[in-house]
Parts: sequence; C-alpha cells; structure tokens
Amino acid sequence: MNQTSTRYTKVAIILHGLIALGLFAMFALGWFMDEIPKEAAKQSAFDLFNLGIYSWQTAEEISPRAFYFNLHKSIGVTLLALIALRVFWRITHRPPAMLTSYKAWESKLATGVHHLLYVLMVAMPLSGLIMAINSKYGVLWFGMDLISGLDNKECRDLFKEIHEIVGTVLFLMIVLHIVGALKHKLIDKDTTMQRMSLK
Repeated sequence: MNQTSTRYTKVAIILHGLIALGLFAMFALGWFMDEIPKEAAKQSAFDLFNLGIYSWQTAEEISPRAFYFNLHKSIGVTLLALIALRVFWRITHRPPAMLTSYKAWESKLATGVHHLLYVLMVAMPLSGLIMAINSKYGVLWFGMDLISGLDNKECRDLFKEIHEIVGTVLFLMIVLHIVGALKHKLIDKDTTMQRMSLK
C-alpha cells in the first residue's frame, strides 16, 4: 500500500505510543526488580513501585521478586505481540517520505537508527521470552500458565546475557532517537515530529 500522506497512519502512531510506553515501563521495571531481595516475605498485595498510587492484589501469596518478575514477563509478552503487529504494519504500509530539508547524513542516520530500533525491539522481548522458557519457572501471562519452563540453565544464562546486552544497546538507541526528535523540534524547527502526531 502506498503512503502518500506526510504523516504516519493512525495505527502506526498509536502503536508507536503504546510500544514507547511499554518499553519505558519495562526498563523501569527491570531496574526496580533487580534490587528486590530474594528472601523477602511472601504477600498478596503489592504497592506498584512503592509509589502509593496503586496496589495490585494477587490470588495467592508470592514473594515480591516473583511478582515483579512475572509482571515483567507478562508485559514483555504483550509488548512482543504489539511489536510484531508494528513490524507487520510497517512492512505493509510505506512510511511518509523524509523531509527534503534533511541533509544526506541526517537521512542515512535516521534510516539506520530506525532499522536498528526495529531489530532491537524484536530481539529484546524475544531474548527475554527464550530466557524465561529455559528457566525452571516458565512464563505466566498475568497469572495464566502460558509456557512451561525447560530448566535449561546454560541456555537461560546465555539468553540472559543477550537480553541485557540488547537492552543496553536499545536504551542507547532510544536516547539517540529522542535527541534527534528534539533537535528537529527545537533547533531545526521543522515538521518531523508532526508526522507522528494524531493532530
């Protein structure tokens, strides 16, 4: 399908926003849950991020570490589905052309960063899913058994390392993506960011 508009489609814009929120939540959750001690007492109510905003009730008592790791996996699986939909939409719907005001190096950098972001966005949750499958716990999706664990420590450890490396590179690419967007908004004062706006 040809894309003659100067803006992305509404579906692409909504998916962009949902995936961005999901990625930020996953980074925050990943950093938060790494600090949770393994020996913490089991409970059935969890104050999310200890912010006093929302308390999540569970059907049975579990440790805080298990709760947050399961939440991380659940959001990760959901995010992987959204990213798969975004990739499909990107393949079947041509994005708007870049602005003619871009310098040659800007166009090449933007294209490279976008392509790398897609690869990393797929690799991040996929490596996490493979890591979880190879743990002894498997994957729960918001309390429902999704995939049983294979308890393969070597494979789990390998994909744990891949997951962390991909996460670091993805975080850096997202920062670069945001810096580029702000440059176009505040310095170049062009319409780059309007292409991803619903207005």
